[in-house]
Amino acid sequence: MVAQVIDGKAFAAKVRAQVADQVAKLKEENGITPGLAVVLVGEDPASQVYVRSKGKMTVEVGMNSYEHKLDVDTSEEDLLALIAKLNNDPAVHGILVQLPLPKHLNEDLVINSIDPAKDVDGFHISNVGLLGTGQKSMVPCTPLGCLMMLRDHHGSLSGMDAVVIGRSNIVGKPMAQLLLGDSCTVTIAHSRTKDLPDVVRRADIVVAAVGRPEMVPGDWIKEGATVIDVGINRIERDGKNKLVGDVDYASAAERAGAITPVPGGVGPMTIACLLANTLTACCRANSLPEPEGLTA
Repeated sequence: MVAQVIDGKAFAAKVRAQVADQVAKLKEENGITPGLAVVLVGEDPASQVYVRSKGKMTVEVGMNSYEHKLDVDTSEEDLLALIAKLNNDPAVHGILVQLPLPKHLNEDLVINSIDPAKDVDGFHISNVGLLGTGQKSMVPCTPLGCLMMLRDHHGSLSGMDAVVIGRSNIVGKPMAQLLLGDSCTVTIAHSRTKDLPDVVRRADIVVAAVGRPEMVPGDWIKEGATVIDVGINRIERDGKNKLVGDVDYASAAERAGAITPVPGGVGPMTIACLLANTLTACCRANSLPEPEGLTA
């Protein structure tokens, strides 16, 4: 069996096009332009790249982009004051504070100071609780992107056996909640799971999000299973730097029915879902119907 490649780059482009169409409709019919504010503290090179990319794509889909770049030694008081200002700004529908923050800043305090309705990362404790109890929430972007790709590939996920490898608050736990919401039977596995290979072999859907390069070999994968590889790991191979996932792609692709590559799989969906979440937040703030096909 040769697995079908789930092209996250192409799927993300489709999602961004859907967002752009609905933003244009919002402007024309309601005179409303969704706005996304991104706050960057310090000069972390990777974070700077992400923020630039987010700002560029925000503008490309027709939204307003507000970038706030603060010095690395910005005080917690000043950062919280900026967030309070953005919370009260009706032109801002989504707020994202780029992580990681400098060590002198309390990430939990900062994240939970964002208005939950504008928390387009889905990290606020209120959104975590709403998602966990099956209520309307803002959903973390990476798990939302995984869910979209799974729904697109399978249609209904009802009754499927899913294993999520990884229990982080950013991917593993919310991914499991989303799969439960689509009526999967869900196991959350991790480094201390007994007989991990056998647990994974039962799964119709495997979502790998552990941050360990090529940890999951092909012989762990059930014939015909769908593999969503969230991992992005930089390794050196044959004297060259290379990006690999948490799954050994070559061997897994021989057994899986469908698989996401790294790079070009889940990664591009994260920013696309950030834009989708901003659109959703804007619609909710204005008591308008939510965008079709772009929510959990």
